[in-house]
Amino acid sequence: MSQAQKAVCIISGGMDSALAAYMTKAQGYEIIALHFNYGQRTQKRELEAFRAVCDALGVVNRYEIDTDFFKTIGASALTDATIEVPVDGIGEGVPITYVPFRNGIFLSIATAIAEKEGASALVIGVVEEDSSGYPDCRENYIDAMQKAINLGTKESTHLEILRPLVHLSKAQIVAQALIMQVPLELTWSCYQKSDVACGVCDSCRLRLRGFAMANAIDPIPYERSPL
Repeated sequence: MSQAQKAVCIISGGMDSALAAYMTKAQGYEIIALHFNYGQRTQKRELEAFRAVCDALGVVNRYEIDTDFFKTIGASALTDATIEVPVDGIGEGVPITYVPFRNGIFLSIATAIAEKEGASALVIGVVEEDSSGYPDCRENYIDAMQKAINLGTKESTHLEILRPLVHLSKAQIVAQALIMQVPLELTWSCYQKSDVACGVCDSCRLRLRGFAMANAIDPIPYERSPL
């Protein structure tokens, strides 16, 4: 690409979105980093991870958006302190850690920023095969969202939603992150703790399983390990 196009990268501070941002930068895009504080249990720790990943990437243009209404809506163990985070393994169906339509709202806000910044792409680190079963991580949903975004923006706006990890497993994500020297020690995935990762929530289990299957060692500390 002759002149660097801009991409708005949604970066949670976790491993997946960090890798997606590194892959996007490797493709020659100028990164605009976007992070959401939505009242999640580990909000402060995730923000710290986001800033550290941005520093490592050399990203200057950053947005930190507060979306506190997710706490008002509730219905998720991530935003409602009265609902316990499951620690017994990944079950069937949509888990209680699903935040209703979170990715749809995030992509909508990212679209507004992309229009302002003149970006040509949005980047989201959704993983279809190895996610926790969240409906807003499916590729057909992302395809539909891309169509809706381009119907609802200026005629001159043409946005593509890049989802480079959507067909990867967690083991493949770990392997690719190691190849690209993504600083995984800066990332945070735990749903419920901010000092030492619990090791038993869905997110910790998926991450640890990915490292195990990739024959690699996770550089962040864990309180327990289910493996």
